[in-house]
Amino acid sequence: MLAGDFNAHSKRWDPRCTEPRDDVFWEDIIEENGLEIGNDDRATHYWKTGDLEAKSVIGLTLVNQPIGKWTILAENHATGSDHEVIEWEVDVDTQEEADHERVVGWNLAAMTEEDKEAAKKLWMASAKESAHLDAACTEDNVEQEAT
Repeated sequence: MLAGDFNAHSKRWDPRCTEPRDDVFWEDIIEENGLEIGNDDRATHYWKTGDLEAKSVIGLTLVNQPIGKWTILAENHATGSDHEVIEWEVDVDTQEEADHERVVGWNLAAMTEEDKEAAKKLWMASAKESAHLDAACTEDNVEQEAT
């Protein structure tokens, strides 16, 4: 889930949008990550310049699971800002489990010599940065190594 003031204008999330701006980046993020726009069509940003009053949707809630509730908290949540306060809830009971592959162990027999050499280099570099724990170690050394 991504949520915030994205300061981007697009017809995709704001039907009032007449001049798209900074939209391509966020539309690509949405597509590449299979996200959906959790907002409804209500404006999240209001401003006034002279006699011109305008509103737009630049506060976005991007999700990869259904939102149980999405709303704007109006009068009761004054912020002193030209942005609305947005509240959303995710229904955890209906949340789908993410697809993932569980790694249970290493298949060392399937490693090529190149893989073994790369793993050795990585291990050696990592070992140089780590404390060598022995009988002379302090409690702080052990604590640092554990985190």
